[in-house]
Amino acid sequence: MVFFETGSGRVRGFRASEEVVAVLGIPYAAPPFGADRFKEPRPAAPWAGVRDCTRFGVVAPQSAELPGAPAWSPGDEDILTVNVWTPDPEGGAGLPVLVWIHGGAYTFGSSAQPDFDGTALARAGLVVVTLNYRIGFEGFGRVPAADGGAYPDNRGLLDQIAALRWVRGNIAAFGGDPAAVTVAGQSSGAASVACLMVMERARGLFRRAIAHSPASPCYPPEIADATTREIAAAAGCPATPEGLAATAPEVLVRAGDRVVEEYRRDPGSGSRHYDPSLYAPVLDGDTLPVDPLTGMDRGLSRDVDLLVCHTTEEYWLLDAVGSCAEVDTEERLAAFARDFGLPDGLVDSYREAAPQAPVRDVYLAVFGDLLFGAYADRLAAHHARAGGRTHAARFDRRRGGPGGTGEAVRAWHCADIPFAFGNLHDEALAFLIGGSPTPEDHDLADRMVRAWADFARTGDPGWPAADGGTADGPPREMTWRTGDTPSVRERPAGSRALWAGAAFPLLRA
Repeated sequence: MVFFETGSGRVRGFRASEEVVAVLGIPYAAPPFGADRFKEPRPAAPWAGVRDCTRFGVVAPQSAELPGAPAWSPGDEDILTVNVWTPDPEGGAGLPVLVWIHGGAYTFGSSAQPDFDGTALARAGLVVVTLNYRIGFEGFGRVPAADGGAYPDNRGLLDQIAALRWVRGNIAAFGGDPAAVTVAGQSSGAASVACLMVMERARGLFRRAIAHSPASPCYPPEIADATTREIAAAAGCPATPEGLAATAPEVLVRAGDRVVEEYRRDPGSGSRHYDPSLYAPVLDGDTLPVDPLTGMDRGLSRDVDLLVCHTTEEYWLLDAVGSCAEVDTEERLAAFARDFGLPDGLVDSYREAAPQAPVRDVYLAVFGDLLFGAYADRLAAHHARAGGRTHAARFDRRRGGPGGTGEAVRAWHCADIPFAFGNLHDEALAFLIGGSPTPEDHDLADRMVRAWADFARTGDPGWPAADGGTADGPPREMTWRTGDTPSVRERPAGSRALWAGAAFPLLRA
């Protein structure tokens, strides 16, 4: 056992490997329930003696049961915890710190997922921190009369800021340098990172940022208010602060699941029929005054180094797990384009690029770029054009399927994260990467771990920074593939120009 002193009390961790110590489930804020429900996070209460921190903390309220991760149970309340992996059990080394924010459509997920184990990154010389935060209605539902009131919007983002403040005040005891913090995330976690980059409350809490497959939606208050009314109706409670606070978290979780299912069943329900994610950061004018693109254009994040990556076939994962609507006819594809207000000719351009592809593949290619790829490109370009140091990358690793090793797997959403964390062996990740890892997979993982570690240490992941290019994407980026010599490639300008007329951030009614 290994012991550390935090601002709230002493904690006990364990050796995750010969070189790395892990300390799990450390409270960074008080449980956000009871009188503190729907409010800003409060500091964690101190404890006497030594707190055992050899297991992950409980996850936030959700209905998802993810492979290799614990499920949430009603009554689990001490959800605001961090986990630390360090190669410096004595403290004082002043190592760079990487803080990880998990994804999950702002609705599910946790820091306990097996791909987020920080051991390999710690062996590469980082102190790694992962965290849980409020998700679903608890973290991103808009409580009526929130403006200027007791129930702020974007409580999940405020939790993340509280965790970063915990890092600033405590990480030196674990061997980390509080002045050398990189905040990283994937999907809605990456979008959270982009929001933190332009939030005044987060200013100065981190020096660098990594965003893998950032999700594009942000919501104005009127869309968030409409979602609250739908959730309250499904829960059978008044859409008021009192009515929502009196409704148990598990009831709101089940209500959200019912609303999602209604959208899935109704092809006439607009854009949410295709991907009925209910929650996103709210542009409330207070906690989040501007969307990330606007904030980056204004130079609000200019002093933060940024590494942006996305996969080349993002949405094939969502199709494989059955979480998106089926679009398999030209009529449905045209309806999809109308429901999202896509620029004229955009879908036709994708069709021309792959004239023999089935309608489903065209739909998935467009949808993946709409929600993740094109938005990631635009974030990188806007940050670079405003003077921020920016590095861009794409993940393009595939498995061959029949006749080859493992199952056929595309370069889809989430597949890059086990490689960047250096976690390929856990059986729970076999679906993501297509079976047992190959020697080429391990080589790719080593390169990606090294890139993250070098970026956190120096701001240079190993390839040149991108200039702004056009408003829609950087012209140069690293492409990650197995068995491939690392190189920076020029992207065809046409692949960016397709999205020039698309309005981001994506605002979905």
